[in-house]
Amino acid sequence: MVEAAPAVTRVPSAISFALIAAREAGLPLLWITQPKSGCHLFPEGVMDFLSPDQLLIACPANATDALAVAEEALKDKSVRTVVLESYSELNLREGRRLQLAAKTGGGLGLCLIRENMGSNASETRWYCEGVYDPKTADSTLMRWECKKNKSGTIGVWYVRWDRTAHRLHMVPPPAI
Repeated sequence: MVEAAPAVTRVPSAISFALIAAREAGLPLLWITQPKSGCHLFPEGVMDFLSPDQLLIACPANATDALAVAEEALKDKSVRTVVLESYSELNLREGRRLQLAAKTGGGLGLCLIRENMGSNASETRWYCEGVYDPKTADSTLMRWECKKNKSGTIGVWYVRWDRTAHRLHMVPPPAI
């Protein structure tokens, strides 16, 4: 399991992180949200990242059902990537079950969480935020920080998604 934490939930940089990860890990993508999120991912809004026909959206009634849907989808192998928007803290048992399900199915499980609400079972934990570059007046720059990695490097990367070429570019940090 991979976790991505924005400063607040449903910020564009965390959603972009999830969509780019899904594109690289494999499609179709199952996006699981909860009714209290107040809004849903709009399929045509993801067209810069993937075709809307590769996106499935589930809106279970509560957090328990959302975890169950994510676990079963990860085990099933019918989708390659599962994104779970979580509004409550994931405990070690829940995180481990999702991690084992992802390993069984061979896909990517990604939880969008609030900062400091992740599970110790996650393989990596990322912090995602948008960055405004005053030098270029660009608001599409993102800062991705890997804060936890059980098997590799941690660090900070500045990236920009090229919607025309469908590529991720690593860029230098903005001059502030």
